[in-house]
Amino acid sequence: MKHRKRIIFLISLLLFLIIFGSIGYWLLLEVGWIDALYMAIITISTVGYGEVAPMTAEAKIFSILLIIMSISVIGYAGSALMRYFFEGTLKRVWRERKMKEQINKMNDHIIVCGAGETGSQVIHVLQQQNADFVVVEQDANKVEALKKDRIAVIHADATTDQALNDANIIHASGLVTSLSTDANNLYTVLTAREMNPELNIIARAITPNSHDKLIRAGANKTVSPNEIGGHRMASMLLKPSVIAFLDTITHSGHIDLNLNEVKIEQGSFVVGKSIKEANIAEETDLILIAIKSKKENDMIFNPKSDYILKTGDIMIVLGEQDQLEALMKLARNI
Repeated sequence: MKHRKRIIFLISLLLFLIIFGSIGYWLLLEVGWIDALYMAIITISTVGYGEVAPMTAEAKIFSILLIIMSISVIGYAGSALMRYFFEGTLKRVWRERKMKEQINKMNDHIIVCGAGETGSQVIHVLQQQNADFVVVEQDANKVEALKKDRIAVIHADATTDQALNDANIIHASGLVTSLSTDANNLYTVLTAREMNPELNIIARAITPNSHDKLIRAGANKTVSPNEIGGHRMASMLLKPSVIAFLDTITHSGHIDLNLNEVKIEQGSFVVGKSIKEANIAEETDLILIAIKSKKENDMIFNPKSDYILKTGDIMIVLGEQDQLEALMKLARNI
């Protein structure tokens, strides 16, 4: 809007000069309107063609003033247009090129399809966790808002192969599709699964009968915000203490606890040791809630102290961020 007003102002200024010059030559040289307009144009443009009538002293002084005014206006217009070009087009092109380079360099990132009510919440959580992600959104206003927040975003239809390819789906680890219709989510899941068979896909289910369809299309998990919202509202009435606990471990309460997962890497200090021998509780002050065994692909809740930790096991723990970082050091390859 600012640039548009500036351009309108410059055009108005040039029109004023032309009209002012034409009237001046019409009065001073006593020529017709066409000749007066001709004299104004060649003077403003400094082309230098011949005059249409003998120049009087008054006409020469008027021409000098008109030329000075024209040079000032044209110089200002030129600088304004160059500034608009560099600040607008070139800056936008440079920013989009840098963003494209950033996306192409991503690896094991997450693709968020749709930045609506559900998608914006996903984006917020990913930002809090400092995760690498890229958003695919079709609404131009939402795209501009995301760009202002310095979020990697692609202005495209997420159901298309080109959009997902631009999002570097080949090197992505996960995808969340939270589009406005089940049909669009279904098509996105089908396209994404075909392009990356190893991708972890989470799909938004809008209608109750869409869960099975999305799973058959290739989604790993489905989520219905309406179902979750209704269940939570009922639980807040029936089981308020449970909800208060869940709020605490999901950062909705006042205690800074973090429910997270830590994968045991090959060569880690804890591999081959029991939970008691690894001394996890004393070393980290974390609460070990469960272990997901890679070998058995099963979730073991409240594991016993004699459970032998293995490479690839995922520990589900509850604690503060510094405690979590201490466990991650133990689980890393040393």
